Amino acid sequence: MSRGVRRAAAGQGAAAAVQLLVTLSFLPSVVEAQVIGVLDDCLCDIESIDNFNTFKIFPKIKKLQERDYFRYYKVNLKRPCPFWAEDGHCSIKDCHVEPCPESKIPVGIKAGSSNKYLKVANNTKELEDCEQANKLGAINSTLSIQSKEAFIDWARYDDSQDHFCELDDERSPAAQYVDLLLNPERYTGYKGPSAWRVWNSIYEENCFKPRSVYRPLNPLAPSRGEDDGESFYTWLEGLCLEKRVFYKLISGLHASINLHLCANYLLEETWGKPSWGPNIKEFKRRFDPVETKGEGPRRLKNLYFLYLIELRALSKVAPYFERSIVDLYTGNVEEDADTKTLLLNIFQDTKSFPMHFDEKSMFAGDKKGAKSLKEEFRLHFKNISRIMDCVGCDKCRLWGKLQTQGLGTALKILFSEKEIQKLPENSPSKGFQLTRQEIVALINAFGRCHCI
Repeated sequence: MSRGVRRAAAGQGAAAAVQLLVTLSFLPSVVEAQVIGVLDDCLCDIESIDNFNTFKIFPKIKKLQERDYFRYYKVNLKRPCPFWAEDGHCSIKDCHVEPCPESKIPVGIKAGSSNKYLKVANNTKELEDCEQANKLGAINSTLSIQSKEAFIDWARYDDSQDHFCELDDERSPAAQYVDLLLNPERYTGYKGPSAWRVWNSIYEENCFKPRSVYRPLNPLAPSRGEDDGESFYTWLEGLCLEKRVFYKLISGLHASINLHLCANYLLEETWGKPSWGPNIKEFKRRFDPVETKGEGPRRLKNLYFLYLIELRALSKVAPYFERSIVDLYTGNVEEDADTKTLLLNIFQDTKSFPMHFDEKSMFAGDKKGAKSLKEEFRLHFKNISRIMDCVGCDKCRLWGKLQTQGLGTALKILFSEKEIQKLPENSPSKGFQLTRQEIVALINAFGRCHCI
């Protein structure tokens, strides 16, 4: 990737995973010499992604994430871990996510249902009783009973739909609105056995891997001499496309999270005032080709693969939002119209990308076998979304759940092409539906994995 491209993106205020790659552009051994060429399992090269993202997608996505509709995400951070006894929540102050008064939530969001972006759902008297907040806060945990009940009708899905994530019950009193701009993803100090246990469970129990095959740099793996992970990648390449894609998506998601932690690291704290910034040493520990024995560049390439999958989903879901019935509703009519225009403009850009991943190459062949494999794929990913409730740091749990739900929404879109093609123009569809939280998660998850 050229230095010129990186400088251009940095000048535009780079965000998400690309932020660290831009900031650390003086480490060519990691960023330039190693993360190049064509990605496996698709016909797209990294240089093309760099240019497309930097000059077309990134500036608009950044603006979209700052809009009221996309900065609020409703999440339940109090769900118990379903797989093991919790080790206890992180007590470090930077792990905490603070609640805020109800008045801080935009009127149209707090008064409505999980599908509040639809015009037919916006005719509620409750909107007249609410005030537009001048300042936006972090969390609202004191919604009225009437507001909670208003979610019921629209929160239910058609049971036949393919859900790739365990969705939070938005009607639960424990579900809270979070202002994502005021709760950025960064290194909080949460680490050790609790954090490692989460990722080990994801890789070892959900990525179609036998226990006899060891991941590179796995501390539990026995000494393998000069193997350096080659046996693992020999095994991986022998898998079917679908299972390879699954592993690369999880690896790319992990890389995205690690990049953000390295880019926004607590460097020091003086007189109670924290200083955040890029931690070069930590970045090299996780991604340098020498320190990781070649594993780091592979992780970064998987981040690009994740980007391609979510980019493809945005291009495929465009018809859903192009309908006149869709209204990204917050209560601010003028801003809502501008937000939809910006979103549709981004969709048009995604359609122009010439080297999309071809999802039709997946789950092809024998119908019975393909259906069984797709269900296995879906359930494995759904299980990973449940593991996110085992993260002991609230802020880490927030971003883990959001990015997992965003990727799950992307997968749901990619494998719902027929349902999207049959969408009615002026009425809701039971065949394919997205909640507001899925939409917010999709856009913000894509924003987190920006590559240049």
